[in-house]
Amino acid sequence: MTHRDSHPWHVPGDQVTRYAEGTLPDRDAWSLEKHVEDCTRCASRVSAVVGGTAAGTVLAAVRAAVLESAPGAAVAAEEVPGPAVRTPAPAAAVPVRTPAGAAGRRSVVSRTARLLWAAGPAVRGAWLPAVLGVAVAAPALSYGAGFPGARALLLAIAPVVPVAGVTLSYGPHADPLHEVTAATPGGGLRLALTRTVAVLAVSLPLLTLTGLLLPASGAPAAAAWLLPGLALALASLALASFVGCRAAAGVTGGGWLCAVLTPVAVAPGGAATLRLAEQLSRCLDGVAAQGAWAAAAVLSAALLTARRPAYDRPLRP
Repeated sequence: MTHRDSHPWHVPGDQVTRYAEGTLPDRDAWSLEKHVEDCTRCASRVSAVVGGTAAGTVLAAVRAAVLESAPGAAVAAEEVPGPAVRTPAPAAAVPVRTPAGAAGRRSVVSRTARLLWAAGPAVRGAWLPAVLGVAVAAPALSYGAGFPGARALLLAIAPVVPVAGVTLSYGPHADPLHEVTAATPGGGLRLALTRTVAVLAVSLPLLTLTGLLLPASGAPAAAAWLLPGLALALASLALASFVGCRAAAGVTGGGWLCAVLTPVAVAPGGAATLRLAEQLSRCLDGVAAQGAWAAAAVLSAALLTARRPAYDRPLRP
């Protein structure tokens, strides 16, 4: 039976040769390594070509030495592929056909498992309970305690929630395997963006829905914080390539909180809620404000793209 290949393309022969020789550019080499994770055909070709080089000979010798010194070396040695020996099949044997969609389903399950593993640190630990706590505390404060500025307070806190989630989910302080994953084709900026998307997928709809349940009381619309939240998250990722994750979060998240809370701190006691709503309206309401946040998001994304090589090595904490 002819096997239908699920991959629309394969690594060209010249790239395989240049990869084995070590002359393939880093970006193309990482793309090749990521592709062979799922493509058996290309993995076999690359392995065969690399095995024929001087480096392949050294790796084979190291592997053999490790197998000889490791426990269960005899069993491992038996698993090393050798010359194929064909055994005649019984006359009554019937070929077992794999369903056409089985390979595709296994591929989908494998990709989903890897995606969940990659996004896992973004939605575990203290961050997720904290987000849920904010979503529950805001309505309780509004309807239980009768606090009229609950939406304004939520809008002041909401933009820093994605920043905190990104900071707590990526970096050496958050991932014990950070140095290892940063050096893999699926690590680095790809992994940081995967976890950022997981953080945004949880916080954006949850906090926006919570804002819709609260009375406006002069505060901006419940969805007015979405662009600022996205811009601050991207700015944190871009800045982290220079100063590390924690310092970047402190600059972006702290800068936002200072911008919206400083006028409140100097306001008279009874006017604090009104002053917060007014300051949020200046920062969030209107085409000019939202356009500025959209521009900030685009600029942050451009800077992050330019700083992508910095994510190929472990970042500062």
